[in-house]
Amino acid sequence: MIGRLWPVFVRDLTLLTRGAQGRGGAVLPLLFFLAVAMLFPFAVGPDARLLARTGAGVIWVAALLAAILPLDRLVEPDLEAGFFDQWALRGFSEEALLLSRILAHWISFGIPLMIAAPISAGLLSLDAAQLQTVELGLLLGTPGLAAIGVTIAALTAGLRAGSALGGLLAIPLTVPLLIFGAGSLQPDGEGGLALLAACSLVALAVAPFAGGAAIRAGRE
Repeated sequence: MIGRLWPVFVRDLTLLTRGAQGRGGAVLPLLFFLAVAMLFPFAVGPDARLLARTGAGVIWVAALLAAILPLDRLVEPDLEAGFFDQWALRGFSEEALLLSRILAHWISFGIPLMIAAPISAGLLSLDAAQLQTVELGLLLGTPGLAAIGVTIAALTAGLRAGSALGGLLAIPLTVPLLIFGAGSLQPDGEGGLALLAACSLVALAVAPFAGGAAIRAGRE
């Protein structure tokens, strides 16, 4: 199955990385992530201690918004074009297809965010130890953000104003990831990374089945 699914994964990754007709793609979430980190110090002032205390929360809010930017093209274009029907006829389960889509989505936004995190950390006055925690938190938490994003995209595909509705639905579901991700940088936040990883694993375990059920229900 992995060998048969590989071309689908490569296609998903190419579309999400390059964007529709070669526009946007992985660049938009990255630029959005950096823009939030650059603008926040102008809003709260140059106090380094204040920036260091609030920097983790800013990074995680920016990561969430970067993850939901491409919601409208995660599932709906392929569903409207009939690709999921064709894949079903070829014996691919919706769960496997969505798992591939989750991995492609994570690579297209999670990896660039981790690469850009040192720049954001410098802008927000985070030290080296805090940056290490942020990087580890993004590694553990962004797969969960990708899983939630793909699930919401499958649930809202075909609905009027589905993109806006998807963003509204995704935000409350990602609150635990934001709390534990930002809380891991607090003085007493040693268990935050473990809880973040647990939430991410739960999202990854549930997402393919929930999204696959939504696609089948829409087909029926």
